[in-house]
Amino acid sequence: MKILKQSQENLAQLKEDGITKHRLFILALQHMFAMFGSTVLVPALTGLNPAVALFTSGLGTLFFHLITGGKVPAYLGSSFAFIAPIIAAQNQFGRDGAMLGIMTVGLVYALMSLVIRLLGTEFFRKLLPPVVVGPVIITIGLGLAPTAKDMASEHLLVAFITLAIAVGVSVFAKGIIKVIPILLGIIGGYTFAAFLGLVDFAPVMEASWFALPKFALPTVSGNLRAISLVAPIALVTMVEHLGDVVAISSTVKKDFIEEPGLHRTLLGDGIATLVAGLFGGPPNTTYGENVGVLALTKVYNPMIIQLTAVIVILSSFIQKVGVLIQTIPTAVMGGIVFLLFGMIASIGLRTLVENEVDLSKNRNLVIVSVTLVVGISNLSLSFAGLEFGGMGLAAIVGIVMNLILPEIEKEENEAAEKDIKINSELSYEAN
Repeated sequence: MKILKQSQENLAQLKEDGITKHRLFILALQHMFAMFGSTVLVPALTGLNPAVALFTSGLGTLFFHLITGGKVPAYLGSSFAFIAPIIAAQNQFGRDGAMLGIMTVGLVYALMSLVIRLLGTEFFRKLLPPVVVGPVIITIGLGLAPTAKDMASEHLLVAFITLAIAVGVSVFAKGIIKVIPILLGIIGGYTFAAFLGLVDFAPVMEASWFALPKFALPTVSGNLRAISLVAPIALVTMVEHLGDVVAISSTVKKDFIEEPGLHRTLLGDGIATLVAGLFGGPPNTTYGENVGVLALTKVYNPMIIQLTAVIVILSSFIQKVGVLIQTIPTAVMGGIVFLLFGMIASIGLRTLVENEVDLSKNRNLVIVSVTLVVGISNLSLSFAGLEFGGMGLAAIVGIVMNLILPEIEKEENEAAEKDIKINSELSYEAN
């Protein structure tokens, strides 16, 4: 009933704002273009089906809006944080293993949602402070650097042209064009590669216009170890989710942390990811690209995002779209990920800087240093039949170190301040 009431309010707001059906459709398409490049990039890099990724992206977004009562104008697309774990899980345990790990991520989100509802958001912030999250995000980006090199090496000129277009759009473009540098970089690089004769259009011509996405339902048997490779990354992406919800709240000027509540937005994200794994798609996450569109257009009605999700679902049934995506040369994607993976690492660095993590303090320096080496070295450990490695293990190590290492310098400063206060009081009484 609440979602129905909210939908009626959203519809009434559209009419009040003078947004016609024609303009509503255009605004929804704009959001689709903003999410499209990044959402199909993840399956392109991990070997998953792009049409399935689009379908689960749209479906997951609708589930998110249902769980959050249609109040948060967020779109959910493929998460970059899981690229390396998905590749590792597929190499060791096949696609079924990777999907099982993705579904477990959704369950981790749901569990944390319950914990936050019971204990509040402060527990969440204490478990995953910036000193842990920052270096783990850095390892996600830098850990993928060899993949970027290998992909770009397929044809360095094509990779360079693609990268140059994406960088140029990102830096010099204005308006809505500035929001979609990844998509335009792929289109430009693809066109250049086609001019060089590197694209085979035969599969596109042979593909049907309409067809069901190739869903891949996972099986559980023999794949439980894959969980330990994928699920730990959820500890990091949950913080990313918090940041996105705060960003949306700031843009819309409504506190979505309080209403509908972080526990609901986190649960919505978790259910979206669980559903994605069930159908054979990558994990979902709230998209910063679409937050950028909100800020640009100043139109915040969640019904626009819901229409976007419906359009994306319908587009996933156009087989030629999925096949066309699969014809993109590896070098084109290589040029894009050179920028993208570096940006991921930069976001981790920005997390440390913006939150003023003081690396002159030995405790912080130790946590960041060890977390970086564990993640980038791709160290792996086996425990109780499970294998933890890469940035997943780095996240666990960072969390444990943050919990067990005392903030000695903070305690010493507090003690010093207390001594100064006592001495001042004694001096005042003596006078």
